Parts: sequence; C-alpha cells; structure tokens
Amino acid sequence: MPARKKPFDARAFLEAPGLKKRVATYARADTIFAQGDPCDSVMYLRTGGIQLTVVSRTGREAVIATLSPGDFLGEGALAGHPVRLETARATMPTEVLVVPKRQMIRLLHNQHAFSDRFIAHMLLRNARLEADLVDQLFNSSEKRLARTLLLLARFGKNDKPQRVLPSVSQETLADMIGTTRSRVNFFLNKFRKLGFIGYDAGGLTINPALLSVVVHD
Repeated sequence: MPARKKPFDARAFLEAPGLKKRVATYARADTIFAQGDPCDSVMYLRTGGIQLTVVSRTGREAVIATLSPGDFLGEGALAGHPVRLETARATMPTEVLVVPKRQMIRLLHNQHAFSDRFIAHMLLRNARLEADLVDQLFNSSEKRLARTLLLLARFGKNDKPQRVLPSVSQETLADMIGTTRSRVNFFLNKFRKLGFIGYDAGGLTINPALLSVVVHD
C-alpha cells in the first residue's frame, strides 16, 4: 500500500529561505491595515487572531470575519483592488507573514502545491461567505450565535470541547450575528444552563453538542 501523501504545509513553504517576505508583529487591538489603505500585499496569519471589519458610508461598522492561524488575508490585492476593502485588527498578540503582491503572483504561477492550497482556502472562504449570507437571511439569532461560536472554536477539528478566545466580547458577537448585546447575553446564559458552553479562568469552552441548536428545526 503506497504511503499516504502528507498535506502541503503552507507556513513551512512561506517561511523557507529565498522568498521575499517579512514577518510583522502586532499587539492586541493594533491595526494591521485599514479600509482604504493601499492593497499591495497578501498576508498569512502565523500566530494569534485577526478580526476583519468594514465601515459603511454612514459610519456603521460591521464584523465580517474572524481569522485564525493558517488563514490568508488581503487577497484582494490579487484581484486588482487598489485599496483595502476592510480593516484588519489583531485580537491578541499576532504575527503575520507579509508577501508582496508580485511575489505572491509568481508563487501561484510557479508553485502548484502552494497554488492548490491557496485556491482551496479561497473556495472555503467563499463557501463560508455564502453560508453566512444564508445564516443571516433565514436563521434566528440564537442559531446564528451557536454557529458563530462553533466556527470560532474551529468545530470539526476534533470532537473535544474547545476554547474560544477570551477577547471575543459579547458586543463583538452581537455585531457578527446582527443582534443586540442583551440578546447575546440571554442566549449565552441559556447555552450555559444546557451545558453547551462553560466559563472558567481560561475563557469560554464550547461543547460540540452546541451543534444541536444549529441543526434543530
């Protein structure tokens, strides 16, 4: 039986000598790039966490994504966007690999394994955006909160309870699902009483059984 092929390690590839890139570090709440900044690079989240937000013409801000290690950001540079369409902020001490736009284009053209990994990332991101839209249109705020908590806990990586970053506030969760902080507080208390989540000194623990809220009609 042939040996199983190991999955492509994007981080190891990007950190290999010879590639034109730099490592940037940020403290919690630092702005990595702002909406309207020049869009001249693609970034790979090495450690930490990042929140993406957009601000409307009327000044209203909305959270559109929360990124974890292994995610890319700033992909709009490859689509020809001259400026950033969102703001990226660190939610904890964070390191990113910054790859200039031209270097990234060459990598995608010449390195097939890396190109496959990047395309898979983009397809997954698009599927997530579509699922988010369906979630907003058809699901209750209780289901949207349960789904968001499971996504933040990286549900599906294993079947053990996982922690959500303690820096994710009820206000942020309310922005992400389109409801009020008081409603988020109400549902979190409900989930806790049902044993779906737990609080301790390390933060918020999500039990995979929370999925029952999402799939229940």
